Amino acid sequence: MSTVTDFPAALRYTREHEWTRVQGTEVEVGITAYAAQQLGDVVFVELPQVGTRVTAGKPFGVVESVKSVSDLFAPLTGEVTAVNHELETAPERVNDSPYNEGWMIRIQPDESTAVDSLLTANEYANWLKQADAAH
Repeated sequence: MSTVTDFPAALRYTREHEWTRVQGTEVEVGITAYAAQQLGDVVFVELPQVGTRVTAGKPFGVVESVKSVSDLFAPLTGEVTAVNHELETAPERVNDSPYNEGWMIRIQPDESTAVDSLLTANEYANWLKQADAAH
C-alpha cells in the first residue's frame, strides 16, 4: 500500500479524502490511500446506482471497515455514469489499490471545469499535515 504522503500528482482531491481523475468528459472518484489507511480493512462499500444525481459536498455512499462506517462525499455535482461493482465482492480493493482497482464511481459533472477547484496533490498533502498538526 502507498504511504500517506504518496498522492498521484495527476489527481485532484477533497478535504473529505476523495480523489478525482478526469477521463474524457467523466470524472472517476475514489478515496485516498490516507483515508483507506485510517479506515483499516474495508469490508463493505455502498454505492449509488447509475443515473443517480450527486451534489458536491453531499454523501453519495458509505464505506464500512472493521473500525468504522464513513460517508463518501461527492467531489462534484453531476450524474453517476458508472459504478465499480467489483467492490461488492472485493471491497478490499479500496485498501489494496485505492487509486486504480479501488475506484468507486464515475460522474458526468454539470460543469466541466468544476474539478479545477479541487485540491492538487501538494495542496492535499499540505492540508493533511496541517490537520494532523491540529490534532
